[in-house]
Amino acid sequence: MWDLAKTGKQKWSLFGTSSEGQNHSRIVFNMSSVQLQDGQELLISTSMDREIKCWDLNSLSCCWTLPTLGGHVFKLTFSTVGIGCLALGVGDNMIRVWNTLSTQNQHDVRSFWQGIKSKVTALAWHPKKEGSLAFGTDDGKVGIYDVFFSKPPQISSSYHRKTVYTLAWGPPVPPLSFGAEGKQSYSLYSCAGEGVILQHDTSRLNGEASDIDKLIRDTNNIQHKLSPHTDLSWKPDGKVVAIGNEDGSIDVYLAPSLTLLCSIQQHHKIINTLQWHHDHSSTPELHCLLASGSSNAIVYVHDLHAIIENPPESPVLLTELYRRLCGHTAKITSMAWSPHHSGRLVTASYDGTAQVWDVPEEAAISNYRGHTGYLLCVDWSPVDPDVIWTGGKDFTVQEWKVSEQEFTKPPKGKKMVLLQEKKVGSKQKKKNKTVSVSGGVVEQKINGEPATEGRKVMTEQGLSAEDEEEEVRLTNSLGSPAAVEMQRKPTSAAKCKDKPDLLKKKKPRSMLPLSTSMDHRPKEELLQDCVTLASVRHSDAPPAGCVPGRGDYIHLGLFHDREALYRMFEAEEESHVEAGHYDSVVYLRLWSGDLQGALQLATERGELNDHLLSIAPMAGFEVWSRTVEAFVKQLSLQEQFLKAASHLLSINRLYEAVDLLRSNKLYREVIALVKARLPADEPLLKDLYTCWAAVLEKDGHLSAAAKCYLAAGCSFDAAKVIARKNDVPSLRTAADLARISREEVLAQSLALRCAKDLAAAHDWVGAHEVLNSQSPLLAHRLHLCVAELLAVTLVDSGVFSSASCVSAHSWAMLKSSNTIQDRVRDIWEEEFHVCLNSAGDWSIEALLQELKSVDTPARSGSIPLRQVLLYSSVHLTRSLLSWLLNDDGQLITELWQAVAWLRDAGHFSISAVFCQLLFPEGDVSIFSRKHSKTLQQSKAEAEASSLQAFVCYHRLYECWWRDSAVQTGTGSCSEDKLNNEALTAGTLELEERACPTSGTSKELDFEPSLLLSEPHAACQATQKSVREIQERLSAMVLQHSQVQVGQLDSGNKQDGSLAQTTSLDQQEATEVEQCSEEETFLSLSSKMSKFQEELANIPNSIKMFPRPDVMECCLVLLHLSKFSSISDVVQQQAKHLLRKYGRSPPVLKASQGFLTRSGFPAD
Repeated sequence: MWDLAKTGKQKWSLFGTSSEGQNHSRIVFNMSSVQLQDGQELLISTSMDREIKCWDLNSLSCCWTLPTLGGHVFKLTFSTVGIGCLALGVGDNMIRVWNTLSTQNQHDVRSFWQGIKSKVTALAWHPKKEGSLAFGTDDGKVGIYDVFFSKPPQISSSYHRKTVYTLAWGPPVPPLSFGAEGKQSYSLYSCAGEGVILQHDTSRLNGEASDIDKLIRDTNNIQHKLSPHTDLSWKPDGKVVAIGNEDGSIDVYLAPSLTLLCSIQQHHKIINTLQWHHDHSSTPELHCLLASGSSNAIVYVHDLHAIIENPPESPVLLTELYRRLCGHTAKITSMAWSPHHSGRLVTASYDGTAQVWDVPEEAAISNYRGHTGYLLCVDWSPVDPDVIWTGGKDFTVQEWKVSEQEFTKPPKGKKMVLLQEKKVGSKQKKKNKTVSVSGGVVEQKINGEPATEGRKVMTEQGLSAEDEEEEVRLTNSLGSPAAVEMQRKPTSAAKCKDKPDLLKKKKPRSMLPLSTSMDHRPKEELLQDCVTLASVRHSDAPPAGCVPGRGDYIHLGLFHDREALYRMFEAEEESHVEAGHYDSVVYLRLWSGDLQGALQLATERGELNDHLLSIAPMAGFEVWSRTVEAFVKQLSLQEQFLKAASHLLSINRLYEAVDLLRSNKLYREVIALVKARLPADEPLLKDLYTCWAAVLEKDGHLSAAAKCYLAAGCSFDAAKVIARKNDVPSLRTAADLARISREEVLAQSLALRCAKDLAAAHDWVGAHEVLNSQSPLLAHRLHLCVAELLAVTLVDSGVFSSASCVSAHSWAMLKSSNTIQDRVRDIWEEEFHVCLNSAGDWSIEALLQELKSVDTPARSGSIPLRQVLLYSSVHLTRSLLSWLLNDDGQLITELWQAVAWLRDAGHFSISAVFCQLLFPEGDVSIFSRKHSKTLQQSKAEAEASSLQAFVCYHRLYECWWRDSAVQTGTGSCSEDKLNNEALTAGTLELEERACPTSGTSKELDFEPSLLLSEPHAACQATQKSVREIQERLSAMVLQHSQVQVGQLDSGNKQDGSLAQTTSLDQQEATEVEQCSEEETFLSLSSKMSKFQEELANIPNSIKMFPRPDVMECCLVLLHLSKFSSISDVVQQQAKHLLRKYGRSPPVLKASQGFLTRSGFPAD
């Protein structure tokens, strides 16, 4: 820090000089100052080492340090030697070592990153050597760190092809065990995604690792291919090793020959984790317990005591288990036995929880739900029996106590992780983390609740790119490690500028470290080197044992001849190989002129780069071509597919580049490449467009998929894809696309669907605009014209809401002198040029035929009113076209259908207005006075009579309400009553009391005898009787079924349950009980048969074309006779029909005022 207030030349002051380890270890990214209320000035800094530090600007010392994580926590493990030393393998390409027992610093964490170029997915402490930590990475590398020294790690020369999942220390097996007495007691074993387990010689990591599958085959005489391995675990005493396989089996081998003891066939999915029980338990029987977890969410514990103590002569197959632990709802990812208890196990799962089990009792003890994502690792505290540590996808490591958890079992139902990921977004993650300046304690909300008091939590610094990646660990199949291209991070520390002597620059690694180190010997030895070099160069007999470039004289190879230099290069190469610096070996071979050898080494190590590829042509075309092919394979494994394809183009492998991009679903890039390099008529291009369209369509990107189909020449498919969304803009666009592409049939179908949706929303202008471009759909435009005019007229009449109309045409209004049919005919001629003389596709016959193809559903009261108006207008349009064809029979039939739609849908007031618009004079035979059209009812007599009856029915109610309003002098009998299709008899009785009977008599303006049809009265009475018997039978069957299943109790409870179940009111329930006592099921069935027979004998014309309710009309007419002039004949006929067919109790009650007691039917 500089003090800019001072003048003259000054030296800056360095932060954190009061003690070691206060400064950042990598590049500082950002700094921000803050002043507290007490005047104290602080500085907050962040760095590439993912630590947040708070500095006191007065003392320049570090107040606190908060370490953070930038990726998933794939592995955490406690050292068995260094108590409390916790190692974390994180997805941000770093290892953390946390001294959890530190009393001075709660977050005493050191980071290790040198030599690590991808996510750290596996860790294993050496069981005896303190500070020795083995690690495995996502790109298949295995190495060993000495955490007490800041040296780069030792990297094994044997790489895995895929992610390293498991590391384990164990006794050496052949070939390393041959002659190994006294050399080492442990080898390092690694298991990776390709299903191979390698044994590494830790004393010579530059040597080739051995695949233990060869030893297994030779020892056990196995000829078939072994199942890919997914996990391994050595028993603590080193006698046996358990290996989990991809097919769910577990094989147990006896060391060191790896003789197969048994195979466990319990799991059916990939084995994710294996753990042996510790051998310091007080119960020896538990020492041979093996716990296993797989992707089927169940933990199995196997007792191998008998097999290990008495090995069988031949391998045995185990299908029985010791304990079965059920409760998790997703795959098991990690587990750990408690070192403090006997038979206590903790498991981590994809369901986002950690579960503690009492294995002998097969009981769940405690369940931890503090994470917000799935869990990847778990370990027991080595010092506190009540503390467990877990890590997972949410970028946190959490410490929690078993005794403080609220739950004992994992959550049931759907996977908790999926539910949480829907609720917790990336923004919520940021909001839930707050930092306290004093002490650096992090207060974090976990699952919506504050973290447990005293819990240590290491949190994320921010959302990295890894948050969008899938997990590396434990997939259902052994897949590729990552879905993004790996970016290699620098292995050397960042260089700082203008540093003083207190912080020296780090020198680059020497290419000749052995010879350079010889220059740092004592002065006497350096002077002796000069004498030795002079003797070698000027004397025929060099000193005994002096070979420049070799041994103790390696440094003299730089000052002697070329052969001595080559000898020095060989020694330097061996040193670089042991240290894992293969890039230096490559450069030395380049300097010595062995370009092909340098390329071969880089190819074998998978460390080819652009520089080596650029100089490869110096070795010839074939060498360059092979190098490019190898580099392409290397880039493909690193998932740098675009760069790999570009290099394939450099050696004219166009189709291979296309296949590479296509197989990895980079369709946009591969299409651009094919269009740029191949002819336009290349069949491959159409295939690529089609495949990409299928992928886009599956992902819901419909507009992009349509573009691909258009580019491939599949216009039909493009229109169908756009129409899949089924909204108005999509249907309109799809119709236009199909029309432009000359897919006429599809264009008409889509345009019609769009117009119907717009018409249902009463956007009449938009509907006509859609159909205007489709001339073959003129008939449907005529239908929309009729529907629009009908809707607007109903709005003007006050029976339909005006707010429902979005847009309408100026011609959509009914002139006072016109009926609706006359107005429609005028609009057709003026706006659509449709008249009697129209020919061709616009002829009346063609239009009617086209409109007959429109299907309408069965009439129902559950259909919305807007749809009812559309269906009714279809029949009205057909009737008007039949009028132009002078087909009276078809005209009357379609008119009856139009009226029936409104009647059966239950819209009484709209039906009344509709009949008034069609027949203002009340006579259906007078269809149009303007065009002198009189209907010949003989061509459809039944339909005409039914239609005339309903017209009279509405006029009957119109007279009733008009006269009632006049007599009362108020508008109490308003049109609101018209909203009911038929008034009940009880309502008639009430209106009789409300409206006075005195007044001026008026003549009815229609013939009422048409409403008093005795055949229709008989039919309606029979139909009502059938419905009543059906209700009685249903009630009896329901009551009987409830008694059978024991749902009914005695007394009042039985009656109340029956009334509630059948949804009958008290009166109806009483009637059912009385009928049940008087009539049996058999007698009711016989009555039903009798009435059904009567219905069968009724002519179809009466049943198909009904009349208004005759009993209702009789009651209304008799009521009107009190203040209107109704003939005695009509009154007598009404009374006769009431006496004969008025069987229901409501009708009998309402008719008491009009009939004498002697006229009632006998009971």
